[in-house]
Amino acid sequence: MKLKHIEVFNAIMLTGSASAAARLLHVTQPAVTQALQHAELQLGYALFTRQRNRLVPTREAQSLYPEVQRLMSQLESVRRIASALGSGEDSELRILIVPSLAVHVLPAALKRFKRRHPQRPVSIQTLHTREIARAIALQEGDVGIVYGNVSHPALHEERVAVGRLVCVTPQGERADRRTTVALEDVVRTPFIRIDERDPVGAMLADQWTRMGHTPAAGITVQTHHIAMLLAEQGFGPAIIDSFTAHDSRSRSLHVRTLLPEVPVEVRALLPQGLRSPQPVADFIEAFGAAAAAAA
Repeated sequence: MKLKHIEVFNAIMLTGSASAAARLLHVTQPAVTQALQHAELQLGYALFTRQRNRLVPTREAQSLYPEVQRLMSQLESVRRIASALGSGEDSELRILIVPSLAVHVLPAALKRFKRRHPQRPVSIQTLHTREIARAIALQEGDVGIVYGNVSHPALHEERVAVGRLVCVTPQGERADRRTTVALEDVVRTPFIRIDERDPVGAMLADQWTRMGHTPAAGITVQTHHIAMLLAEQGFGPAIIDSFTAHDSRSRSLHVRTLLPEVPVEVRALLPQGLRSPQPVADFIEAFGAAAAAAA
């Protein structure tokens, strides 16, 4: 199938008729019909059956469509990048970031960034670390912000900030007022922890394994922000990063540093071998300043 055949096929799948597909593609209906017939002739099987004024996809078309959707998404990405390359200051900064850091640190970083680039459009997508690493390696984003070390051959990493793991518990009249707490004391009772597929969760699991502890059964979540909210609602103590816990002043949570102290790094991921545009460097600098203030 040629690209024009794929575009026509996609348009018909979206609209259900040749006339609607023609309007979507800004071409004539005969041109759509001819392209479809040519595609079916080359493939050797029908893509649609004609039922009154509708084109109904065949089983073969339905099997083909998911791949076509992926291809059309990639084509749109190519068009967007090509347009951005010629638009200078107006090109979009694409930020991929883990959810917890998007809640608290990112808004402060964007305020700093916008002082230098007030007119630059920004897109933000929240993903988990592995998804961010894969997307940046494929250049589907300009910068990724994650916890910990990713070690991907197609990526360059920059350390942005360093925080630490803390234990958060609800404030109360009889609450423990100590500023530190031993990890072994936390793991003896059910607590809220980050999934071990997350770099910070894996780091914490490695820490208690080295100390010979087996944690009590509790609640496992995917983001530090959810862990903090559950702790606030009384589901138990939560072990989260200090960047997320910084916002707990307004959430009536008591924050204690975990001992032995476990550092938490925030890193920026960039495509390996490519020189970062100045806006990307400015955003990383702004994020580092905002994270340092929250650590």
